Amino acid sequence: MDTLLLPLFFLLIIVFPMAMIVPSRAADPHDCPVTRCRPDGPVIRFPFRLKHHPPYCGHPEFEVFCSQNMTMIKLSPSSAPFPIQSIDYQKNQFQVYDADGCLPKHLLNFTISIYSLFQPVRNFVFYDSCGFDLEYYPDLLSVTLLNCSTAQSSSTESSRPYFMPIKCLSVPGNHQVLAALQTTTVDKLPVSTCTLLRQLDLPIRNVDGSMQNCELGKVLFLQWKDSYYLRFTSLSIPIPACQNCSEDCDINTDTNQMQCYTSDSVEAVLNLDPGVSTGSIIIGVSIACFVLLSLTAAAILYHVKKSKGIEEKENEIEIERFLKDHKSHVPTRYTHGDIKRMTNGFKKKLGEGSFGSVYSGELPNGVPVAIKVLNDSKGRGEDFINEVGTIGRIHHVNVVRLLGFSAGGGKRAVIYELMPNGSLEKFISTTEPNKNPLDWEKIHNIVTGIAKGIEYLHQGCAQRILHFDIKPRNILLDHDFNPKVSDFGLAKLCSKGDSITSMTAARGTVGYIAPEVFNGNFGRVSYKSDVYSFGMLVFEIVGAKKQPALTSGNNEVYFPELVYNRLVQGEALDLKLDTDDDAQIAKKLVIVALWCIQWYPVNRPSMKAVVRMLEGGLENLMMPPNPFASTSTQTDQPSTTMSS
Repeated sequence: MDTLLLPLFFLLIIVFPMAMIVPSRAADPHDCPVTRCRPDGPVIRFPFRLKHHPPYCGHPEFEVFCSQNMTMIKLSPSSAPFPIQSIDYQKNQFQVYDADGCLPKHLLNFTISIYSLFQPVRNFVFYDSCGFDLEYYPDLLSVTLLNCSTAQSSSTESSRPYFMPIKCLSVPGNHQVLAALQTTTVDKLPVSTCTLLRQLDLPIRNVDGSMQNCELGKVLFLQWKDSYYLRFTSLSIPIPACQNCSEDCDINTDTNQMQCYTSDSVEAVLNLDPGVSTGSIIIGVSIACFVLLSLTAAAILYHVKKSKGIEEKENEIEIERFLKDHKSHVPTRYTHGDIKRMTNGFKKKLGEGSFGSVYSGELPNGVPVAIKVLNDSKGRGEDFINEVGTIGRIHHVNVVRLLGFSAGGGKRAVIYELMPNGSLEKFISTTEPNKNPLDWEKIHNIVTGIAKGIEYLHQGCAQRILHFDIKPRNILLDHDFNPKVSDFGLAKLCSKGDSITSMTAARGTVGYIAPEVFNGNFGRVSYKSDVYSFGMLVFEIVGAKKQPALTSGNNEVYFPELVYNRLVQGEALDLKLDTDDDAQIAKKLVIVALWCIQWYPVNRPSMKAVVRMLEGGLENLMMPPNPFASTSTQTDQPSTTMSS
């Protein structure tokens, strides 16, 4: 890398002295006149010019003329002349208006191109004034002009949010022209028969300062590019004053004089022959710098690509070694071409997560599947190995089934059975009752199924599998709303005899991560970390059934703590409960969840005990210790028994 950076060192040696040079200006005798069309009119100077002024005194698109003591400009070859009200040379802005008081009439006949040297100025102001259904609206509003045949004049009071009449273009008793918002539908117009004139950007202003009424503005603000840009877009204009400039030429907007840059200081610094053109020297140095910089960038890019290629090749070797060692546990292997055919060219995306995108597909035998195409793997492809190495050996009704995978050329994918109802997240996050088919009995079945799936991961395999990412998005639902645990990208394997596992960094999703994963003072990371995540998941499911009163206001109490306090005080849970059976289920779920979210892992039950509590009666459940009290007041054993 030292040899790669060597050209940059020489580049700095060449460029740094050049950057320290401040070019001097020499006054040029070719002055440009400063004039007005009338004593109180706007000053005319660069980039504006009158037709009889020298061509180098302004830009051709800013040519103005005087008519009846007014300064006039044509905004385009097809436009009528507009009077200029004022010119602000500090902000590069000028204002035009219509002398007849009907600005839209003249704006109808031309369009300011996006390539024009001047553009309309949009000043955004706080919305509360003109009734338009926007949080913010510009004083230059995009509208559609409609010509409506009607003898009835529209009511601006009731219709202001949708359109505004253009009185100067309308003929009373015959037709009227309306300026409608582009979001306005036909049913919002006062008549059903209208023809489209064109779309325009029209200025809007407050009528009386009351912020309750608006009308069309009479002035259009325009802004032009700075003088540097104008100079380089008009190099074809002959500028006699610049013909003898050795390097560059510019106009001094303070004096309105054309001036040259001289570079005597450059010659002195570089000790050059005075007969050599300074412009040629600078061009040569610039080309040399560009070549050096390009070669350096190319060398660095080649080095980076080569390093990534070596790293990716090592990743592929590591993955192939893993697949060979575990070939008895992994399902069918497919090529990337097979994956592309199964997904019909990745046509239908089902979702996207932290490890990749999920697409709808179909196996060669016609079985519908969900195919997750993994993002570029980190390190040695741990995410892919976790997916295939853990879920490949699992067969349980509450764990999603891995049907195949693809690996090769840096492109990896895993194939799952398709879950028609998607993830649990979309059902508990919706606020529309008709879109949430989960009643309390179905919620109980889903929670119990999730618990059984996690219990199988902890106890049912040859090695204990710790998921570390239990959350609603990773719970999939089949056609009967049976839950299946999915997404094993963060999973870890450990022996059943080990209740503790080592962690080099926190993993999981904020809000579901157990305290010990963040801070070892709460205990060691183990399968009890999944128990905590499960408890938080249950609270989120139950929380979706909160009464509106619990979700209003900005000072809402932490929901699990609110539930605990209500249970201790014997109060109702304020959930959406239709029957006594619903109340029994809800109370059971929150008691189990409170057991699971105990701060210290030793106070949490195993998933086997959780399943037993969920399948048992409420009368057998004991109230857990307060998980929200200070550590000095927590006890290891519960002391209160809850009645049904």
